[in-house]
Amino acid sequence: MEMHHLLIVSVFLSSLLYGDAGITSSFVRSEWPAVDIPLDHHVFNVPKGYNAPQQVRITQGDYDGKAVIVSWVTPDEPGSSKVHYGSVQGKYDFVAKGTYSNYTFYKYKSGYTHHCLLSGLEHDTKYYYKIESGESSREFWFVTPPAVHPDAAYKFGIIGDLGQTFNSLSTLEHYMQSGAQAVLFLGDLSYADRYKYNDVGVRWDTWARFVERSTAYQPWLWSAGNHEVDYMPYMGEVTPFKNYLERYTTPYLASKSSSPLWYSVRRASAHIIVLCSYSPFVKYTAQWHWLDEELKRVDREKTPWLIVLMHVPMYNSNEAHFMEGESMRAAFEEWFVEHKVDVIFAGHVHAYERSYRISNVRYNISSGDRYPVPDKSAPVYITVGDGGNQEGLAARFREPQPDYSAFREASYGHSTLDIKNRTHAIYHWNRNDDGKKVATDEFVLYNQYWGKNIRRRKLKKKHYIKSVVADLIAN
Repeated sequence: MEMHHLLIVSVFLSSLLYGDAGITSSFVRSEWPAVDIPLDHHVFNVPKGYNAPQQVRITQGDYDGKAVIVSWVTPDEPGSSKVHYGSVQGKYDFVAKGTYSNYTFYKYKSGYTHHCLLSGLEHDTKYYYKIESGESSREFWFVTPPAVHPDAAYKFGIIGDLGQTFNSLSTLEHYMQSGAQAVLFLGDLSYADRYKYNDVGVRWDTWARFVERSTAYQPWLWSAGNHEVDYMPYMGEVTPFKNYLERYTTPYLASKSSSPLWYSVRRASAHIIVLCSYSPFVKYTAQWHWLDEELKRVDREKTPWLIVLMHVPMYNSNEAHFMEGESMRAAFEEWFVEHKVDVIFAGHVHAYERSYRISNVRYNISSGDRYPVPDKSAPVYITVGDGGNQEGLAARFREPQPDYSAFREASYGHSTLDIKNRTHAIYHWNRNDDGKKVATDEFVLYNQYWGKNIRRRKLKKKHYIKSVVADLIAN
């Protein structure tokens, strides 16, 4: 038995000393120009009929997946804020009444945005719903998630920094072929802030019509990025997130949050925490207090998968936005390790990157390890900021590739996380390769709470060896 252990250790040390730290893909994608789709393109078509409901989208409406918030816009007058719904197509046994509001941004006057909560839904059920406005009506459907359970299987899509270019359309179309059941959206929706004056509001409208083909049929769980801030003093617009908060709602009150910019939901076997990189989060702020309490509410016996969403990545080896996530890392990384978060998804950097399980919590500016070290309690950090917006790809990675970086590539795409049960999930990053769906990065994600600690990673640095050998012998 001792010889067997020594053989394992010998083989592992060999890979440790001579194995690769990670892969930087050399693939170069032939992309469409990073310009927004023209306004007269069919993807922005306005529905037929006077004041017809448009920009339809749904999101989770409660803590446990038995409610949905339906949102839409009527352009000319308020119309009805009612949603008719039921589990049989064409037969609507229930009706819910919502609220509406409109606003101005510079001289742009918005349509009437409606938000309507459908509550008391049955889990794992297909519902059909109809939105009416005068003589115009539109019908859609959605499927509720299974009841919260540690072995509830569920497939999430992950998209970030989407925009409204032809590259964005490629990402959206490929995502819709994935079979995923809900989207974890990592911020930077419309990129309307790259326009000026009334065109800002116009491009918020076009984006919502552009994504309606998906958002009307399955929930997108929203998080806000820097392109949602819309701080434009030259236009007299200085209220942060004004367009975003008027249009996009979240179930923040269900998780005892004081702001729609950070919140949490439980869906199937996952507990999903959404943070805001652009709201105060340092010690004693509202977001800091909320996260402290929310992490204590997580019950891994019921929802073993703990997932965190944010816009700015805490680990990033790209020249673009390098070190921008350092302040949030300093504030929260220790909590993420303590609570054994499974995976943290971020956007912001317009490229793809995945890390090994590492942490840098030992360094405190006066002592401790100066570099990230392997940590089996730490999350995997994944950047999926490659949706396709008009700013283009972030193609300049820093060299040499750091030891914590497992795979990185500057291409457009999306990810899926296919949770199978309480112990493991299958993760894909799918490059949009000239009209073909290509699974480029794929691995099995073992659950931090239920999974066995059988994963070890290749490292170059000799000062890691002693602790890793001890781990191998102990196990």
